[in-house]
Parts: sequence; C-alpha cells; structure tokens
Amino acid sequence: MDPFESFRIAWRNLLRNRRRTLITSFSVAFGVLLSVTFSASGDYSYTNMINSSATLGFGHLAIEPPGFNDAPTLAARLDGVDEMRRRALRLGEVENAYPRIMGQAMFATGSKSIGGQVIGIDPALENREHNIFIKSIVEGELFRESSSRGVLVGDRMAEKLKLGLGKKLIYTLTDRSGEMVSGICRVSAIFNTGVDDVDSSVILLPIDTLRKVLGYEPAAASLVSVFIRDQRRVEEVRDRLETVIGDRGREILTWRETQAELAGLIAIDRAGNYLMQGLVGLLIAAGILNTMMMSVMERSREFGIMMAVGMAPSQVVAMVVAESFLIGVLGLLMGVVLTTPWYLYMVRVGIDLSSQIGVDYSTSGVLVDPVLKFRLFKESAIAIAAGVFGLTMLAGIYPAYKAGRVAPVDSIRTL
Repeated sequence: MDPFESFRIAWRNLLRNRRRTLITSFSVAFGVLLSVTFSASGDYSYTNMINSSATLGFGHLAIEPPGFNDAPTLAARLDGVDEMRRRALRLGEVENAYPRIMGQAMFATGSKSIGGQVIGIDPALENREHNIFIKSIVEGELFRESSSRGVLVGDRMAEKLKLGLGKKLIYTLTDRSGEMVSGICRVSAIFNTGVDDVDSSVILLPIDTLRKVLGYEPAAASLVSVFIRDQRRVEEVRDRLETVIGDRGREILTWRETQAELAGLIAIDRAGNYLMQGLVGLLIAAGILNTMMMSVMERSREFGIMMAVGMAPSQVVAMVVAESFLIGVLGLLMGVVLTTPWYLYMVRVGIDLSSQIGVDYSTSGVLVDPVLKFRLFKESAIAIAAGVFGLTMLAGIYPAYKAGRVAPVDSIRTL
C-alpha cells in the first residue's frame, strides 16, 4: 500500500467518527490559541521593554572604555567617538548612534542638593525616538546648541529643588583628573518619563559644555550608544561592529550586559512562559493520546481482519500515524481560523490593564506599557506550529504501535 493510500484510508477512518475527530482537532486548535497568546504577548512585552531601556542612555549596544560598565567613572573616556559613530552607521542594521557622556554628579540650588546622573548629549544628533528624556518633555524645549548652558531636568527633581524654566542649577562632578569641578546651567525644559527614580535623578546637559567642564578633548565621550532596527540581532550586529570599528581601546556591550537586571528579569519571565506552554502542550498531547488509544481499541477487530487478509503490521502502523498527521494538520488549520480574530484584535486594540497595575508601573527602571498587545515574530510562529504538530504526531506513535501489535486470530475471535 503506497503512502497516498494510507492517507486516503486514514481520512475515511477519521470521517467515520466526525464528532471525535472535530473534538480532537479542536483541542489542537485551542493549543495553538494558547501558544500564540503566550508567545505573542511575550514578544510584544519583551521588545517594548528592551527598546525602552535602550532609550535611557545606553542603546541596544554601547561602545565603551574597558571596564566602564562595571565601574562607571567620568575619568574613563573614549577618544575619536565621531569616527566610531560614522563607522557604526555604515552597517545597514544600525538606525543611529550617539556619542554621550554619562556619570554621577551632585545637583544643587539655593534650597537643597541631591545626587543623581548626568548625561551629556549633542542636540543636533539626537532623535527623540531614541531618547526617552527628549520624548517626555512636558514643559519648555531642549537646548539647541551643544555648547549652551541649558539643562533638561525631570519633574520630580524640579519639585525637590524648586526649579522652574530659566532657573539656575549647579552641578558638581569629578573631572578626568579626579578633581572636583562645577558648572552652572539654566533649566530649558522639564521631562516626565513616568518612572519616579528616573525623573528625580537624571539631567541632560549639552555635550560640548560638559566636555569643557571635564577637560575632555573635542571628540571624547563616555560611550557611543548604538540603536539597531531589530533587537533580536544584537549579537550579530555586535560582532560586525567589532570588525568595523577595530581595536581602539574599547569594548562593545549588548543591552544584556548594560541592562543586566532587565535581561535577568526577561530571562526568568520567558522561562516561565515556555514552562506554561510546555504544560499546556503536554495536557493536549495526553488528550490526543487518550482519544487515539480509544480509537485503536475500538478497531482492534478491524485491524486484525486487515492483517489476516494480507496487510502488513507496518502498514497498519502507517495508517494510524497518518491519522495523527491529518488530525495535526486539521487542528493547525482550525487553530489559524480560531486565533486570527483574537490576534488581530490584540495587535490593533489590546487590553488596557492600567486600572489593575496603576499609572506608574516600572521594572528595572523601565516603564512597562499598561496596554497588553500582541506581536508575533516569524520564528515564534514557526516554533508554535512545529511544537503543536510535533506533539500531535508523538501522541499518535504509541497507539500506532499498539495497532500494529494486534494479533489477527485473537482479535477476530472477539466481537
């Protein structure tokens, strides 16, 4: 019996008990729905969190002085950052790159002083989509010149230090030689990212002004923040940057290293996601196994007659495996039909969870989108299809083995 004949007989066998076939296929379809829900929500949430964390300063990739990530200090710096930026932009995967100065400082007004982080940027290069502070301006406007005395502060800091637009702010930090230096700036804009820790401790200064205070060379900075089009390719782009930039006394780190806490959180959450999908898959596979075993036991006399008239046990096994294959295909098709409306709704509208999680929900210093939506990467879709189909096929192997082991004489004797 050729393979096509096995599939033809298997299809006729499935049609003989349509209710059971539909119920079994629907369980496969429901597994597809659950897997897409878990995977698509994860793909959307993880991507948003990674991209949001990148806009806090380090980017998806950071070109830094060796050891800067472990012990950040303004005494450590990169020279020739403009050339590094130009070389990075030659890669098609790179959206943009920004030289930045980042370090700790003290901020003071006539009434109070607090500690925090200073970030030096070039306003002519910065893109608001890659800088959450610029994107979150609620009052005033960003300084226009890289050598101006403007400063961008968070609304929480402005509240603590009693700052307003045009007010003076004194910042004190350690220069390249380890000496304490200070500068004076005026508030040009106020931002609100929605993360209290960030809004109360970060300021943005013009990079050339900061270079002058710190004693840096014109093309020196703490790092070059690199943003790429697809965060999933960060390792590949890092390797290409290593080749393009060359050995210039620097190291190139991915977001997993510069945002280690966030990377660990995502890894734990993703592992839990996979565990849930695995448990759902096992439950569905157990249901399919039970259904197939019942079908085989009910047809043991039929299998015995088939083998008595000349059908080989291997052909019986192939027929039952073909039934599992057809159930898997039918279940996947039903799963696509069942899942598509739900997926499209979640992509376009989503579920607003702000009433449950509040207006200020952040993790690892990253604001989490309170609207749950879906985004399914191609590799996730392939993994779901392969996993569901593979479990369906595995669930049919033992029943097929049992069908091939039916003794013709004994089965014919039983009614």
